[in-house]
Amino acid sequence: MIIGEAGQAVQAVWGGDILGERGRVYGGGGGGGGQFKMDPEELASVIGLWEDELDKIVDDARRIDIIIGAMEAPGKDVVSSGYVSTSMDSLTALQAQNDSMRKYVQEYVKKLKEAQTKTVATDQGMADPFRTV
Repeated sequence: MIIGEAGQAVQAVWGGDILGERGRVYGGGGGGGGQFKMDPEELASVIGLWEDELDKIVDDARRIDIIIGAMEAPGKDVVSSGYVSTSMDSLTALQAQNDSMRKYVQEYVKKLKEAQTKTVATDQGMADPFRTV
């Protein structure tokens, strides 16, 4: 069972259990709410998937810009101008949606990396008492 914000986000973007058994996000015990457990390799894998998705979103933005730049009326009549105007409205909405998605994913990757840093620091701190000099 995938739970938590990270698991739901991965499932929403890549569908189902794309990561296989190893990539599942399991909730911690107790009623902590909003927490999940993942080993460092799994977290790095999830971050990598989100970064790949971000690359696709950025690439889509470039394509949208190219299409907007190439938009030209097929003729000099009112219908052709209306076609371009309607197309530009749609492309502008698509561009805004793409920008919103890019910002969301950038912020999400940032949060995942912060969680990764904290997890590594916590793991190292808990291991220190067991190290021999």
